Amino acid sequence: MSAEIDVDQLVQVMANGARVIDVREPDEYAEARVPGVQLIPLATIPDAVDELATHDDTVYVICRSGARSLRAADYLNANGVEAVSVAGGTMAWIQRGLDYETGEGA
Repeated sequence: MSAEIDVDQLVQVMANGARVIDVREPDEYAEARVPGVQLIPLATIPDAVDELATHDDTVYVICRSGARSLRAADYLNANGVEAVSVAGGTMAWIQRGLDYETGEGA
């Protein structure tokens, strides 16, 4: 099973320039997301492995509550990409009172 961090740890790694991907669906992403995350829906993760593998840094994976991100991180780790899931996901981020974005985004 992949490693997990909580949203407080995510704030710290993002401050250091960590790469974060959001594996929810586009409508969920538009509803509310952590600022600066890249949308790669869970179903498209296999297609993104090669691109994600070109980076040496750990990829942090977030979803709504932590279940899909853990599945995605497990898949990525099994395919040569160092990935860590964010426990509690976007919901924990919002409940923590941290800033978030809405709308279609990038």
